[in-house]
Amino acid sequence: MIRSISQKDTAEITALLWVIFEDMELSLLNKISKNKVLEMVGEAMADPTYRYGMSRGIVYEHNGEIAGVSFGYPAIDEAVIDEPFRQVLIKNGYAENETLFVDKEAFPKEWYLDSIVVHKKYRGLGIGSILLKEMDHLAINAGYRTIGLNVDIGNPKAKKLYSSIGYKKVGEIVLSGHRYEHLNKTLMDTRMAN
Repeated sequence: MIRSISQKDTAEITALLWVIFEDMELSLLNKISKNKVLEMVGEAMADPTYRYGMSRGIVYEHNGEIAGVSFGYPAIDEAVIDEPFRQVLIKNGYAENETLFVDKEAFPKEWYLDSIVVHKKYRGLGIGSILLKEMDHLAINAGYRTIGLNVDIGNPKAKKLYSSIGYKKVGEIVLSGHRYEHLNKTLMDTRMAN
């Protein structure tokens, strides 16, 4: 079942997000231990403006366990989404200029699908597709008609999935030294069509 995120979910969610952090080879991971990074991300999640703020995400729960999670935000928010984590870093004695993400990811005037990850034991069950559809609804409810995401050029399987549900390549971007294709799609509010 799809539901909002609560404080009790942070440990499960940060463990899932670690998969993304490792795939992106974020430079901060070479300076701070995994447990400390996850602890600090969990702490920053309490701030609603954070990239992974509880109000920016949804989870798919299966048998009391978080099977998948997704986060998104309006592109205009990108200027402020990482400030809560930066403040947690400073509070924990790290340099003021440290950050988890260094590159801008969203394209202007879109709702940006920042992350989606499904627990490995629940992959192949359609949970990712359910999370994607729900994120479309969140974007529409926020007044957006375009949703975008980045897909690693080295992951044609993911691009094929996104293309099959209407995403089209609109550009390329480099994030943490890796090339990504930026895809977006136009959203239609199907509730109005009925």
